[in-house]
Amino acid sequence: MGSCRVSPMVTIPIYQVDAFTNRAFGGNPAAVCLLDVFLDDKTLQSIALENNLSETAFLVPTTDADTEYHLRWFTPGVEVALCGHATLATAHVVFTHLQSDLETVRFKTLSGVLMVKRMADMYQMDFPNLPPVPFAAPLGLGSAMGAAPIAVLKSEKADRDLLLVYPNQQTVAALQPDMAALKAFAPYGFITTAPGEGDIDFVSRCFFPNHGIGEDPVTGSAHCVSAPYWAGKLGKDELFAQQVSARGGDLWLQVAGDRLLISGQAVEVMHGVLTFDD
Repeated sequence: MGSCRVSPMVTIPIYQVDAFTNRAFGGNPAAVCLLDVFLDDKTLQSIALENNLSETAFLVPTTDADTEYHLRWFTPGVEVALCGHATLATAHVVFTHLQSDLETVRFKTLSGVLMVKRMADMYQMDFPNLPPVPFAAPLGLGSAMGAAPIAVLKSEKADRDLLLVYPNQQTVAALQPDMAALKAFAPYGFITTAPGEGDIDFVSRCFFPNHGIGEDPVTGSAHCVSAPYWAGKLGKDELFAQQVSARGGDLWLQVAGDRLLISGQAVEVMHGVLTFDD
């Protein structure tokens, strides 16, 4: 009688954190998985698809594990080079569960070293500043978005997203883009933005169907493009922005030369262990 091979079980600590919010079920949820070493890319992508959140972050200690980690981000469909809300969520896990006495953590990523600093009830991320320049709007983009933008721009340093400027907050809030139509404009994602009202300097909504995401609730990395645009328009380097998705999110921004400081809050809503056969 033949023997039956039993596969070893993989167990991974996992946290779910709502980023850019001070309340549960607001902001943008990200999963954070703690690993000793990176698993193969196919497994990482399968875990992200299983989580079915806009981003799953994978954290691995470096040889300087006291202050530095390797960090990668996956949507349900692809690995991305830069992600804000999952970085904020990962920093929350590090400061809360791994190194509570740490004040600054360094993440080695596809976008270089990103630093996150603890600040009272917020975390401040040091991200690249990616100012956009005018870009020729692809034919039919306005129809696919549900309203034509008054300007289209793209950063010369990042080829993933287009910045679509609208005249007011109400127009951005009312957008109902055709996600299938937007897929025709691969590889682009779409950052829609407009002036804010009251104390809000500007608002945005973000759509990334070409990256496995419909509407992203709050997108930190998008502000690397939108913040320098509005800093130039408004003549100020410190800005308060809101992403006006259904969940909503708040971001405090400071343009500092070739860097953008992005500050926000985070709330942990779930933790457990992910298990599967190797």
